[in-house]
Amino acid sequence: MDRNTAGWLNGLIGVVIFSGSLPATRIAVGGFSPFFLTSTRAVIAALLGSLLLLLLRQRPPTLSDLGSLLIVAAGVVIGFPLLTALALQHITSAHSIVFVGLLPLATALFGVLRGAARPHPAFWLFSGVGALAVAFFALSQSNGGNFSGDSLMIAAIIVCGLGYAEGAVLSRRLGGWQVISWALLISVPVMLPAMLMTWPTGLARVSLSEWLSLGYVSVFSMLVGFVFWYRGLVLGGITGVSQLQLLQPFFGLSLAALLLKEPVAPTMIAMTLVVVACVAMARRYA
Repeated sequence: MDRNTAGWLNGLIGVVIFSGSLPATRIAVGGFSPFFLTSTRAVIAALLGSLLLLLLRQRPPTLSDLGSLLIVAAGVVIGFPLLTALALQHITSAHSIVFVGLLPLATALFGVLRGAARPHPAFWLFSGVGALAVAFFALSQSNGGNFSGDSLMIAAIIVCGLGYAEGAVLSRRLGGWQVISWALLISVPVMLPAMLMTWPTGLARVSLSEWLSLGYVSVFSMLVGFVFWYRGLVLGGITGVSQLQLLQPFFGLSLAALLLKEPVAPTMIAMTLVVVACVAMARRYA
């Protein structure tokens, strides 16, 4: 298998793994509070990431990298998992996946704001259309209960985009999986006490599917997915392989329908197509 093909294959595996995150989180919040779920998945992933760093003898980051690692930790270790877990108490995973279609766009926007790129004016046009499409969908679908879920998902996409953009810059110096491993490790002083403080009293009532979902988001969503994803970007090239992220909403909707038996309305599919098209065009001009 040549280098480019291996890159695309690794990238695709990473996207498929990430696609299961929201359906798994939806199941897990049935047995665990969002705060316990977020802190526990971070602690478990940090333990595994620390073992990788130790076994592979990775050099520690410098003090100048600490600020960027804190941003990554705040975005993808704490912010996105917590906000999506809170959101999924109000909305279905199928509904939330529509918002995930904006994640590549949010990442690109933060890349621009950091001064890494000066996109074509068409970038802003398609960015605006995509954002308006999601806003229209949220307003048209929301009732009193969904508004909270939609707002939390928008916030989750924003902080995750920031974390992805910062991590992409930092990975040029530290390496991709090393960035998420160090970010997980520096989050432990916060996440371990949070896990202990929110420890549930009724663990005996937690179902097997809820335990398995906690395991999935801890091991695969938080660490293994990043290993494949960043390896794919290195082998196949960031510009090409990153386009695979546009498939994530469709994988996610399929999993929501197959595993959770959630209804996937035609409007969800149509809006996801609109958002992905806008993101694809925006990235073309980024």
